[in-house]
Amino acid sequence: MIRWLIVVFVALVVFSSIGKWLEKLGLGRLPGDFRFRLFGRDWFIPFASTVLLSGFGWLLIKLL
Repeated sequence: MIRWLIVVFVALVVFSSIGKWLEKLGLGRLPGDFRFRLFGRDWFIPFASTVLLSGFGWLLIKLL
């Protein structure tokens, strides 16, 4: 359980660090990706993009 928690945390850190580059590809603007401002800070919750990237990762693993 702890291992999966670490994997999810690392994936979120990586996704947030390359978020600007992925926005150029259209990720982050899909229906289901939420952006809002709260307490003077921009928050981004990429539900749809995460599902899409997980699907691509799963497909890549199955093909290899």
